[in-house]
Amino acid sequence: MKKRGEDTDPSKLASGVTTIDATIPLQDETQLTATLYTPTGPGPFPAVVYFHGGGWVMGSSQGYDASARTLAKGAQAVVISVDYRLAPEYKFPTAWDDALAAYKWATTNVGRWRGDPRRLALAGESSGGNLAISTAISAVAAGVTRPKAVIAIYPVTQTGSTTESYVDSANARPLNKAMIGWFLDKTLNSAADKMDPRLDIIHAKLSLLPPVTIINAQIDPLRSDGAMFEEALKQVKVKVTRKEYEGVTHQFFGAAAVLSAAKNAQAFAAEQLKDAFKE
Repeated sequence: MKKRGEDTDPSKLASGVTTIDATIPLQDETQLTATLYTPTGPGPFPAVVYFHGGGWVMGSSQGYDASARTLAKGAQAVVISVDYRLAPEYKFPTAWDDALAAYKWATTNVGRWRGDPRRLALAGESSGGNLAISTAISAVAAGVTRPKAVIAIYPVTQTGSTTESYVDSANARPLNKAMIGWFLDKTLNSAADKMDPRLDIIHAKLSLLPPVTIINAQIDPLRSDGAMFEEALKQVKVKVTRKEYEGVTHQFFGAAAVLSAAKNAQAFAAEQLKDAFKE
């Protein structure tokens, strides 16, 4: 964009959205930070708790600004982008505990930013997609406000590494098979953690989930995770919609400024959220 002389200011790429930083207190007196994106207007708006990607090891709300900002505008929703704690300093299940705490916080605090606590959803990319799914299951199991929807963008849904896409996209960029193994090594305490249903999502209690939207990229070792998750949801009769975008890689979703597939995927995710919030 810079080479073409185009404006790279995020606020120009998705106008009409204001941002503010917030803190989310945890029980041990730790505080998480979050960026809140609010559309223009009086509200009340539905709200989406969003988790960035990065293999549970890297990433931040700032680095995934484009995704959260465009979802806020497209879905006309308050988006709460959470900076959960990262491995290896904070190993499994810290990020999952933080994600659930952030969702619980949203149920009682989103009204301060013109949000409607009765209309909540969860969304995330890659490792954050895993957190979104896991948080939805944990929230329902704990009797917390049931989310209206989950938007899972190329999520991690199982911990095997022999799927079709792990084979055909083993050396893909920006994510490949070796990197996923490295992320898991830094995040997990032991190999036994791979069997935990918060990670091995396809063996979790999926019947607790609200309607799920899965977005996948063709050139991505996690493509098959999405397909396997779709099939598992169908088996327990959870409403699921999955779209796979051809010719794009993992991480494409936030690049709508330069990729038409990303623009289409963002619009699709926003429409799925809007439809869910009507119900």
